[in-house]
Amino acid sequence: MMQRILHDMYVEPELLAELNEEQKQILFYKIRQEQVRRWTECETKEESSEKTSSSSLREGERKGVQWLRGTDGDVWVWVMGEGPGDRPYEQIVKGLMEEKARRQAQLEAQELWRKKEAEIKQKFRDAIAKEKARLVAGKWKEEAEDRKAAKQEEERIQAELKKREEEERQMGEEEVRCAEEKRAKELYVSLQQEQRQSEHDDKEWEEQLQRSKVADEEMMRRARWARDEYKRQSIRAMEKGHFKQQIPVSRRHSAIGTEPSDKSQDNVPPCGKERPRAGLQPAEPPLYRRRQSRRHSGTAAHPLMDSPAWVRAPRPSSRESLILWFNEDQKPKRAGYERTSNTVATWFHGIISREDSEMLLMNKAEGSFLVRVSERIWGYILSYRTATSFKHFLIDASGDYYSFLGVDQNRHATLADLIDFHKEEVITTTGKERLKEACRQMAPPGDYGGLFP
Repeated sequence: MMQRILHDMYVEPELLAELNEEQKQILFYKIRQEQVRRWTECETKEESSEKTSSSSLREGERKGVQWLRGTDGDVWVWVMGEGPGDRPYEQIVKGLMEEKARRQAQLEAQELWRKKEAEIKQKFRDAIAKEKARLVAGKWKEEAEDRKAAKQEEERIQAELKKREEEERQMGEEEVRCAEEKRAKELYVSLQQEQRQSEHDDKEWEEQLQRSKVADEEMMRRARWARDEYKRQSIRAMEKGHFKQQIPVSRRHSAIGTEPSDKSQDNVPPCGKERPRAGLQPAEPPLYRRRQSRRHSGTAAHPLMDSPAWVRAPRPSSRESLILWFNEDQKPKRAGYERTSNTVATWFHGIISREDSEMLLMNKAEGSFLVRVSERIWGYILSYRTATSFKHFLIDASGDYYSFLGVDQNRHATLADLIDFHKEEVITTTGKERLKEACRQMAPPGDYGGLFP
């Protein structure tokens, strides 16, 4: 299950919902490790390809950059504000802000003056037109004896109007100049506020970056702690004999058809007869796999082990498939049984829901636990009672071993070995969950959701 998640780089939302926070953290850490490994491998390939392509170019075709060097022979660098005759950085910034405010105020003043000048011209143009109309309407020119005097009077009036127009123009220019100075000050203050806000945002960003670095260091410290704890538990499991070693592929193929040498009581099936070790015999495919193969093909020209139907589905599709999987794959491995007897373990409850498991553990003491069949993966769920709530840990049983998904990678030969191991060792280093008391069934005896007849 873990190999499939790392290969696809994807965790189904329903499966993710079954994990607690520490399981999610360790699972995401392993996914991140795989991403870094793939990225490093890709970078190495790109560098090697670039070296190969650059070596194939002729000397004249190669491109390069030549840096200007100083008197000391190093690359010449000029830092603004530190060179001879340079103004300090704060003074440069202040000058730039003042220049920007002045230009903006100047543009606004020009626009304001254009509007003001248009208003003045229109005002006196209307006044001259009215005066001419009055003179014509009064016909005082025809009645006056001296038309020259009338002309002079008209020129005097026009001069007076022009003088008033000039006075209005000067007053308008002074008004615009005052508005320009006031606007320049306002813009300068606004730019200063923006600069302070930018410095404040930069400071907040630096603080946030520092908090992020501290959080990353804490996550790495927890991950190293989890790795050290995993190594310690692995050594402890090997010392106790509960560790499930992986069999090489060549040995697995060579072992097919041979008689098992281990005939201890752990390998005795419930019926009391000898059975070959699971995974080492060319036994007939399980019933739920044979049914899937018949849906796709009506002939059996090749052995079922070589057909695509031999591959198990990624997850259970129905309750019936769970029951078939348990009867044909898990019962031969003595899943749900005590280690030293043929009786069903008190902690095994078969197929029950999450709500039912929490109801059973509701009035139990801290450390009480039970194991139920998972409907999300090919495996089980260990439901655990804490001091204030409940925790649920997924147990991967898709291979020939049993291990927690996303917590540690200790592989146990049987489900009972995993339970006995964590009666002495904690499940997670932060939660300190240790199995103490098994929660017994409240339903009638033998009711395990159809797993046992």
